[in-house]
Amino acid sequence: QVVLVESGGGLVQPGGSLRLSCAASGSIFSINYMGWYRQAPGKQRELVADRISDGRTNYADSVKGRFTISSNNAKNTVFLQMNSLKPEDTAIYYCNAVQGRTNYWGQGTQVTVSS
Repeated sequence: QVVLVESGGGLVQPGGSLRLSCAASGSIFSINYMGWYRQAPGKQRELVADRISDGRTNYADSVKGRFTISSNNAKNTVFLQMNSLKPEDTAIYYCNAVQGRTNYWGQGTQVTVSS
């Protein structure tokens, strides 16, 4: 069992920055994938950025050049640095981890970009 806890969301003005964190605990061995997804009101959940165990990363076109996904040395925390935020980035951001065939999700953290 893996537990994911997100933090770092909040209200920020357009052009501002936020850093989200996702801490994984429990049986975290052999987690081979971690990613960030988001869901805006009335829309489907979408991939923002992800990172597989060999370090390769992938980004949605809408966030390329603005967001960066990274992890700590212990590989039990994944971060999402979000710069140049836009109102359309407003959503609930969810952390996702895959261990074998099992998907785990965090509870989500709200990001609101508004002046």
